[in-house]
Amino acid sequence: MQSTIQSVTARIIERSAPLRGPYLDRVARAVEAGPARAHLSCGNMAHVAAAAGPDKPAVAGERGGNIGIVTAYNDMLSAHQPFERFPAIIKEAARAAGGTAQVAGGVPAMCDGVTQGQPGMELSLFSRDVIALAAGVALSHNCFDAAAYLGVCDKIVPGLVMAAATFGHIPAIFVPAGPMTSGLPNDEKSKVRQQFASGEVGRDTLLRAEMASYHGPGTCTFYGTANTNQMLMEFMGLHLPGASFVNPGDPLRDALTRAATRRALEITASGDEFTPTAEVLDEKAFVNGMVGLMATGGSTNLLLHLVAMARAAGVAIDWHDMAEISSVTPLMARVYPNGLADVNHFHAAGGLQYMIRELLEAGLLHEDVRTVAGPGLSRYTREPKLRDGEVAWEDGPAESGAEGILRPLSNAFQPTGGLSVLDGNMGRAVMKVSAVKPERRVVEAPCLIFHDQESVKQAFRDGAFNRDVVVVVRFQGPKANGMPELHSLTPPLGVALDRGHAIALVTDGRMSGASGKVPSAIHVSPEAADGGPIARLRDGDVVRVDAEAGTLEALVDAAEFAARAPAAPDLSGNAHGIGREMFAAFRDVVGRAETGAAVVV
Repeated sequence: MQSTIQSVTARIIERSAPLRGPYLDRVARAVEAGPARAHLSCGNMAHVAAAAGPDKPAVAGERGGNIGIVTAYNDMLSAHQPFERFPAIIKEAARAAGGTAQVAGGVPAMCDGVTQGQPGMELSLFSRDVIALAAGVALSHNCFDAAAYLGVCDKIVPGLVMAAATFGHIPAIFVPAGPMTSGLPNDEKSKVRQQFASGEVGRDTLLRAEMASYHGPGTCTFYGTANTNQMLMEFMGLHLPGASFVNPGDPLRDALTRAATRRALEITASGDEFTPTAEVLDEKAFVNGMVGLMATGGSTNLLLHLVAMARAAGVAIDWHDMAEISSVTPLMARVYPNGLADVNHFHAAGGLQYMIRELLEAGLLHEDVRTVAGPGLSRYTREPKLRDGEVAWEDGPAESGAEGILRPLSNAFQPTGGLSVLDGNMGRAVMKVSAVKPERRVVEAPCLIFHDQESVKQAFRDGAFNRDVVVVVRFQGPKANGMPELHSLTPPLGVALDRGHAIALVTDGRMSGASGKVPSAIHVSPEAADGGPIARLRDGDVVRVDAEAGTLEALVDAAEFAARAPAAPDLSGNAHGIGREMFAAFRDVVGRAETGAAVVV
């Protein structure tokens, strides 16, 4: 193992011991109790089997494993619409393998693409914890030998992983739907967005470009949070190898779903290879996930989600672990917004199988892990092929098919990973540097302060950014308003950047995984509404954002800065409308961004 990866792993194991030990004890007790259906009364069992149709005798007679399907299906979200067909495929495959499957329950799946810049975005991050709770309700019936999780997008996969870890005695397998086929190139779409922001084109042109980009079933094709989730599920051993980026409707997609069903039955307590989720989601699995995040230049949202996911499994990780891992993990991929390619191009160039091979050979990944496919991460260097209607795994590529998209470690795009942690007198923040040009990673300029997105857009229209400026958008953290993504600010700030000005964004809110070239210090913690120093900034203060040195500083006299009264805006407008009133309890108890911005863990 590479020495830094080894030392970070050892530190995480030591730090996690007070959490991980009791967690594993709870899992062990649940495993010792034996298959859950054996403990149900006749009345309980009658309810379980009542609507099972042709599977009723097998369910009631406890013959074969019973898979609980937890699904995020809805038909207004492109990434999850393909899941409409999956329960029938899973049930048929389970039946053929001597088991059964039932839809245990559904979880909500909201689309951040719909809610960007809208009040509904203030529910987005909290939806992750709601998903974990909803999955917990589904599995609380306690009649399943394994769980199949159908989810892809931003908060859905992290919420499902939190539930899977909580039910760590049950084997879990994640079954993806795949990305939509390539449409209008992402860079062309981004260009039209900036043209619209600067008034060069009208709404009709913008709508045509958006519809040509987001055009059919499947995950959006840029490398944002949804596709970063899919990468993580392979690096952490919860997908079948090579399952992430096969398009919906491809015959291989359905074959992989059938194979996942068979595998779920094989790894139950009554199968030959019992693999409880708690043994998959250990400290080494989370280190592997962090390495994958850095090597691919993935979404900053995962800096929140990984911490929360790990806590659910009794593992304590933090942003400094990620920063250390980033310091020794080269950036191997350029996928939009970090480059021009989309995830389909990345997959065709060799994708995750090539990347995992390279990282394993360099000692940057732990091979000695348990996965749903069996022991050893090297299984994930093999790629699925369709042979006579079924999946056969063959050796994956040993070379990149396109070094403009995916490079070997010996010729990486940069020697360190795609994310940086920034510390200073304004708190702690993170920046996605993989999409930011090196010459733009250090900005020192007077700041302009805003408390909502629309004020930023109006300031842009008024010409306020026709100079060097650090744009500070505060009171956007989880306690203030649920920590919405501020992706709608990217086009106007991108226009200002292209005009030759030094521009940076500093916020206690989030940016989309699709956000790119604007240097953005985000997730500032503590947030303004939690007494964070960012609340003491004033217009005109000089702020230095330095992703190279890892610092975030207000260049203000320390005594004066500490003595300032923090801003106290009226946040009552965040409390009502579009369901926000129902989440007041979440805003009251949510943890800080650096601890995962979580409610349930």
